[in-house]
Amino acid sequence: MKITIVGSGYVGLVTGTCFAEVGIEVTCVDIDKKKIENLNQGIIPIFEPGLEEMVHRNIKKGRLKFTTSLAEALEDCEVLFTAVGTPPGKDGSADLQYVINVARECGKNMKDYLLIVTKSTVPVGTAEKVKMALQEELNKRGVDIPFDVASNPEFLKEGAAIDDFLKPDRIVVGLDSQRAEELMKSLYKPFTLNGHPIIFMDITSAEMTKYAANAMLATKISFMNDIANLCEIVGADINMVRKGIGSDSRIGNKFIYPGIGYGGSCFPKDVKALIRTAEDFNYKLRVLRAVEEVNLDQKSVLFNKVLNYYNGDLKDKVIALWGLSFKPQTDDMREAPSIVIVQKLLEAGAKVTAYDPVAMKEATHYLGETITYADDQYDALIDADCLLLVTEWPEFKFPNLKIIKKLLNKPVVFDGRNIYETAEMKRQGFDYFCIGIDTTK
Repeated sequence: MKITIVGSGYVGLVTGTCFAEVGIEVTCVDIDKKKIENLNQGIIPIFEPGLEEMVHRNIKKGRLKFTTSLAEALEDCEVLFTAVGTPPGKDGSADLQYVINVARECGKNMKDYLLIVTKSTVPVGTAEKVKMALQEELNKRGVDIPFDVASNPEFLKEGAAIDDFLKPDRIVVGLDSQRAEELMKSLYKPFTLNGHPIIFMDITSAEMTKYAANAMLATKISFMNDIANLCEIVGADINMVRKGIGSDSRIGNKFIYPGIGYGGSCFPKDVKALIRTAEDFNYKLRVLRAVEEVNLDQKSVLFNKVLNYYNGDLKDKVIALWGLSFKPQTDDMREAPSIVIVQKLLEAGAKVTAYDPVAMKEATHYLGETITYADDQYDALIDADCLLLVTEWPEFKFPNLKIIKKLLNKPVVFDGRNIYETAEMKRQGFDYFCIGIDTTK
């Protein structure tokens, strides 16, 4: 089977590469000529563990190709996946222009039956817009070529995307024809042999499923952060509370870790888009509005702790940051809490030195040269007044506390991810602050 993936960003590149890994002939299309040139040379535009090696392997085997020509990619193609961006507009709604453009280009260039599968995260009703745009182009050509449209939302976690695709919890597919169902069954057969379920449903439900899933996870995060803030006030320990509720099988222990807010390319954008979709139908998603409000506030919690510690005066203080990406195992800086924290520190007159294992190059697109980028985690501490742990990279979890204490002007640590033990940090002589625990007692 030959398939085409339009959009060679995070979702498109992972999707295309994983399909190629199981023997499917894949052509990835992107309008960015430089990106395609780099990909053809094996230069990967994103950091994702295991992806670079897999891309190289499948290029060498001839199963993975990259081009800027959609017309070329459509030759003998049975299934096309749309994995282009759907950035939020000013009102929070998803911008569908790139999705619709792909549909129009397919209508202009397709010669035989084609199944167009929307992989991009799109609001309810997008499939109908795709059908209309494609049919309009076919009508202009005066041809009657059959096609189907399906929705196949992605559920990839950045930092674990390869495993998520090859060993999915579930595969959700929305469609409305038997022919499309048989094609999707055949395409995903290698991934369902080990019992991973493929769930077929109507297209509208599939479009909603993606948003509902991300909204639920975002809700769990904001709920725990809200409870963590209350724990500090009343004297409870959020880590104990988390263990207490996480052992309840109805709740589970995932996504209930307190921190400094969610970021990335999905949760912030999808929560906004779902709120906007509801508004379009004259309905208010009150819970999600609160989720978004809590998250925005939570990104300032660590800064507020620093400001309070220094009695409101951060002028000329040197602040060391460990971690810039919104989560470990990725260089993604989109909506990262670190951006808010750094901007607030700079506005307060502080100076910032940061270190991240992979995201510092990407961080320059958001922070420029307003901060100093250190060569390693300990270099960031030299002459710094305190340390802020922002992203819980594995290499930060068991640092040499003696070195930290020696390099900092004063042993002060603000832990935004609760990865250190309060008792141990105090025993080592640190002024230690985290989320959801009053460590001043």
